[in-house]
Amino acid sequence: MSTVSRRPALTPRQLTRTDERLSFVYLERCTVHRDANAITAQDAEGTTHIPSATIGTLLLGPGTRITHQAMSVLGETGAAVCWVGEHGVRYYASGRALSRSSALMEAQARQWANPRSRLAVARAMYRLRFPDEDPAGLTRHELLGREGRRVKDCYRAQAARTGISWRGRRYTPGDFTSGDPVNQALTAAAQCMYGIAHAVVTSLGCSPPLGFVHSGHELSFVLDIADLYKTEIGIPVAFDVAAQDEEDVGSRTRRALRDRINETSLLNRCVGDIKRLLIPETEAGPSAPDHDRDVVTLQSDHGHQVASGVNYDGPDEDYGDELW
Repeated sequence: MSTVSRRPALTPRQLTRTDERLSFVYLERCTVHRDANAITAQDAEGTTHIPSATIGTLLLGPGTRITHQAMSVLGETGAAVCWVGEHGVRYYASGRALSRSSALMEAQARQWANPRSRLAVARAMYRLRFPDEDPAGLTRHELLGREGRRVKDCYRAQAARTGISWRGRRYTPGDFTSGDPVNQALTAAAQCMYGIAHAVVTSLGCSPPLGFVHSGHELSFVLDIADLYKTEIGIPVAFDVAAQDEEDVGSRTRRALRDRINETSLLNRCVGDIKRLLIPETEAGPSAPDHDRDVVTLQSDHGHQVASGVNYDGPDEDYGDELW
């Protein structure tokens, strides 16, 4: 293998577009190296080569080790790297965002900064969770009341379906074992869903603190996104696990939720939901700007963007692609 320092860095034109990449690659119990512009995953069964430019997000599960050179090529090719729990059900840390564009972050900030659009996104989130109701015209307090009622109804329905005696949601922070088996399962499911949502939010380059329903916490937007799938996926899985056996509820819930996430392609769905929530329909369509572009622009007056690398003091003077 040639010396890395002698290998030229890849340009954006050489990189695979985001929509042409694998959504994610999950690795566990292996060592990740670099071989030219590919990464290799080496374990007891052999070595697998993975072209780094085809990876959207690399999820590093338990038992993985990764070299500096592997991280270098992943950074060059624009792949996001997340350190996660088994099969991605918990999120621990990440490298960079999947996209080099700030479009989604800026769209999130615009929607959040305006009270009207912030409420509109909250209503859209409610509509995603409960498509049989129309939240148009509802105040925030009315949204919260309806959401609470729907979640209570979901708990009761799942208890009746599984034959579990339901006494209400009980959770003591820091004391997982204080709850009954079904409450332990609900807590484990919620933690997993938060981890998954956190991984997707950071991979897209969005801001975890800027929430539309939740507020005041570093993970407000993560909690917003995780709640989109609470009544559809998280709560039913928790009740199923608790109804089967009362032993080892936490780990069994995580494994069951992992399988359900794979079956429903939740990660891809989560990406699409976030983009639709943050980018208004008026901006979508064939003429919409490329939100995955790798282009640096300068802000001018009246919301216009102008090319960088140009001296705007008098006649245009092109400095090429260098920022300095």
